[in-house]
Amino acid sequence: MTNKRLAGSQFEDMACSYLVSKGYRILDRNVCLLRKEIDIVAADRGTIVFVEVKGRRSDLFGSPLDAVGGAKRRHILTVANAYLRLKSLHGRPCRFDVVGVSVSPDGRPALEHVENAFDAEG
Repeated sequence: MTNKRLAGSQFEDMACSYLVSKGYRILDRNVCLLRKEIDIVAADRGTIVFVEVKGRRSDLFGSPLDAVGGAKRRHILTVANAYLRLKSLHGRPCRFDVVGVSVSPDGRPALEHVENAFDAEG
């Protein structure tokens, strides 16, 4: 596993722990469909939540949340629609969240969770 992939997995582990502490139920992780991936699929009080996790070890390239632009949103929407079809979940309420993980120079992570970060229009 590359260092980048290992770091991504660690950021996703942190995000999952955080979401579970807020009462979410993790349904799936690293869902790969149509050669694209969604990091986390969770349930929050009956709503299916597709979660993108972005991490940064420095702010040199901006905030982790800045990394979820239009192309990434369209990618997530494509996989989310395929997932809903695959699991026969169309018609269920769903939303798109982003969890940003920033690691300070001394190694301490800080999480920022944006619920409803974007809508199904991208």
